[in-house]
Amino acid sequence: MRAAREVFSELGYDAATFQAIAVRADLTRPAINHYFSSKRILWAEVVQQTNASVVSAGIARAHDHTRLVDRLAAFLVTATQADTDNRGAAAFLVTSVLETRRHPELVDDEHDPLKNSRSFVSWAVHDAIAQGELSTDTDTEQLVEMLVAVLWGMGFYAGFIGDRAELGAVIHKLELLLAHKLWNISE
Repeated sequence: MRAAREVFSELGYDAATFQAIAVRADLTRPAINHYFSSKRILWAEVVQQTNASVVSAGIARAHDHTRLVDRLAAFLVTATQADTDNRGAAAFLVTSVLETRRHPELVDDEHDPLKNSRSFVSWAVHDAIAQGELSTDTDTEQLVEMLVAVLWGMGFYAGFIGDRAELGAVIHKLELLLAHKLWNISE
């Protein structure tokens, strides 16, 4: 699964082949075919497993918190460090969102990481309004989309740009920014 995730991330769905995955996994192509009869079935399994270990784990950890900023930070920290290969998982998830735009037939509603993260952010924003943390006149639709863009931007950063130490520092700065602890506005 890790080899498939890496090859899909690096090459995209169209260019990824069972042969490339087999070479990366140090297996034979027929060995992969034994377990997965098609690339689409393998893709779906990689999406399902990565979504469960990254997005679902982040959402579960966020539920341990009560404030919006803490929930978003917990989601990011957990999702980007969900396994020892957080960079590969994040890269694959970002790639999977792009590939489902090119190939809508690859979307699985139950395991769609973009849909699941958007649903989580929507819940967190609505709960923050209910708790009085955000104003009741907040444009929730636009706020949710902005936060989803930030989360997926962080996923891109985690998967393709920063290392673990840099990512931790960036998440911390985002948390401070969202908590209004970086602003120094004089009137």
